[in-house]
Amino acid sequence: MPSATPPIFGTTNSPLADSTGAPAAATPELAKPQLTTPAVTTPELPTPDLNSPDLTKSHSATSRVQLPNRPNASIHSQPGLHQHGVEIQAFGTVRLFPLALAHDTRSYCCQRLNSLLADAQILNALYKKHHWLMRGPTFYPLHLLLDKLAGEQVALVDTIAERIQSLGGIAVGDPRHAAELTQIPRAPDGCEEVPAMLSRLLEAIELILTDARNAADKAAELGDHGTNDVIVSNIIRTAELHAWFLAEHLVNTPLARA
Repeated sequence: MPSATPPIFGTTNSPLADSTGAPAAATPELAKPQLTTPAVTTPELPTPDLNSPDLTKSHSATSRVQLPNRPNASIHSQPGLHQHGVEIQAFGTVRLFPLALAHDTRSYCCQRLNSLLADAQILNALYKKHHWLMRGPTFYPLHLLLDKLAGEQVALVDTIAERIQSLGGIAVGDPRHAAELTQIPRAPDGCEEVPAMLSRLLEAIELILTDARNAADKAAELGDHGTNDVIVSNIIRTAELHAWFLAEHLVNTPLARA
């Protein structure tokens, strides 16, 4: 008589048997846990008022962070835009600095330096203008030369302005203000012939040198040797070199045959 087929453990059709051989009770099916996703609420952010002159009013609340150790203080990353203030020092005035120089001396020297500073800025603008508008067979060397002179003039402008600030004054910085103070005549808006461009630059340099020599002497008489040094060592010597470089281009000499 054939024997009964033994149950196959691990299958759904063959229940497990206990040690007595009786079928084991069916294992109750475990209920699957119900996974729930917590509800996420998105805070309603204020709509920026694009027509507001001060955008920080509509953005500051969304970028503000409370400091944990300072409950009454907070910081935010929104730039403070469209701010306006009052003028805290008027042009033509000087502050009190411990320089061992009289107020009147510093005021006078700032006035003379601002005149030279305005001329230096206008000369720099002429260098760049003629650098761009250069013409003719000498275009390339003069194009490069005028760009070099303009770079040196920018450094000179910074030196003069910092001397004015160190005396407690206000340096003229707006080109429109410089145009009101300069003694250099305005050039045509268009393009002149090349010799006229160079002559215009040389005339501007001579005006600066005349004023600078007189200002240097006055500064020395008043005991402001620092201003005297800036004028002589920087303004005068730079202008003299520039005059030499430019004047040599106006010599009518043959290029290839004597």
